[in-house]
Amino acid sequence: MHSIKRLIPASFVVLWATGFIGARYAMPWAEPFTFLAVRFVLAAILLGGLTIMLGSKGATRAEALHAMGAGVLMHGVYLGAVFWAIHRGMPAGLSALIVGLQPLITAVLAGRFLGEAILPRHWAGLAVGLLGVVIVLWPKLGALGGGVTAATLTASLVSVLGMSAGTIWQKRFASGGDLVAATMWQYVGGAALMALASLAFETRTVTINGELIFAMAWLVLVLSIGAIFLLMVMIRDGEMSKVASLFYLVPAVTAVIAWALFGEQLNLVQIVGMAIATLGVGLATAQPTRNQPTRARASR
Repeated sequence: MHSIKRLIPASFVVLWATGFIGARYAMPWAEPFTFLAVRFVLAAILLGGLTIMLGSKGATRAEALHAMGAGVLMHGVYLGAVFWAIHRGMPAGLSALIVGLQPLITAVLAGRFLGEAILPRHWAGLAVGLLGVVIVLWPKLGALGGGVTAATLTASLVSVLGMSAGTIWQKRFASGGDLVAATMWQYVGGAALMALASLAFETRTVTINGELIFAMAWLVLVLSIGAIFLLMVMIRDGEMSKVASLFYLVPAVTAVIAWALFGEQLNLVQIVGMAIATLGVGLATAQPTRNQPTRARASR
């Protein structure tokens, strides 16, 4: 079991990095809030069926409410803002660079609200990781276009804050119960927010075709269930600053996938950036030696 758990971080990074595939195929055919509302509803239904099949004890009312709160932030605010900004023309590379601030923000919040003691080498790792992300994404920032506006920049920043706050909320209030049930309630919260946003701001026009169906299936099964479930396990079992640092590896893995599948450019500078980002994650996730004091733990 321990050897399997060691594969979870790498598996999460690879699965999370494939999210751009679904977004790339979906956005021409559906508005972002409408698409995400349907995606979250489907994920909640599948997870609800899974809890019945597994005979899960479910969640208490308090656990369900906390999971919904985390879902509003982690799924609704984070993905809603990212998809909206990209739909309005924000370059994916610049959006990913802004989202790259998430590990640093999460580390600050973890120290404030979870009592996690972050050592200097871990701060150095977070900084080095961010530098690596900048280098990987730098070639994609050459042509920013007209999609970079105050509104899209604000949306990207809101997405970062939503993901950081959501993971902290999940760790502090909603990580003690059944993971499947908790994840289902997360999507209930995210779906509620996206449904309201769709009703308020969109026409809900959808063009159903092969690309949209593929995108929906991929994002529901691979991202909303596979990757998110792995993230929930890591949040439950690990320190938030270390878990968040894994997001630094996502742009690098995404660049490799885009090179393999779509022939996008992958140059030496980006490869160097990948190595630097990996070094930063290694520093940020380094285990303390035995002579170091025990880290402060969050009160539950």
